[in-house]
Amino acid sequence: MDNITMTIESTQITPFVQLDAKAGILEFKGRSSSSASLEFYYPILSNIDKTFVTGTKTFTANFAFEYFNTSSSKCLFDILKRLAQFKSQGMDVRVNWYYEECDDNMKETGEDYEDVLGMSFNYIAIKEF
Repeated sequence: MDNITMTIESTQITPFVQLDAKAGILEFKGRSSSSASLEFYYPILSNIDKTFVTGTKTFTANFAFEYFNTSSSKCLFDILKRLAQFKSQGMDVRVNWYYEECDDNMKETGEDYEDVLGMSFNYIAIKEF
């Protein structure tokens, strides 16, 4: 199967997204406040599904959000849930959760996802986005 790649440049209401299946990397960075979150995230989730069938053994997902709204949160949870399924099927999945060191809410959101999914995240505090 061909390498699945996608890059979406950020806007004021959508994050930068990069997926490279062959390298086993997914990155999100920025803000996600679109009211059309499902339309934005569905193609990403679809391509993540295709990644598993490429035979990638290790997958790293980097989440670096300044902010995301409730509808984006649901979509991100669906992506993380899919990554947890991959992990349960034998893929080495790593989640890096970046947050501004003064943003306890964003860190706690990652911890909430981690608890619900039963996955371990790496938490990385940064000075600012």
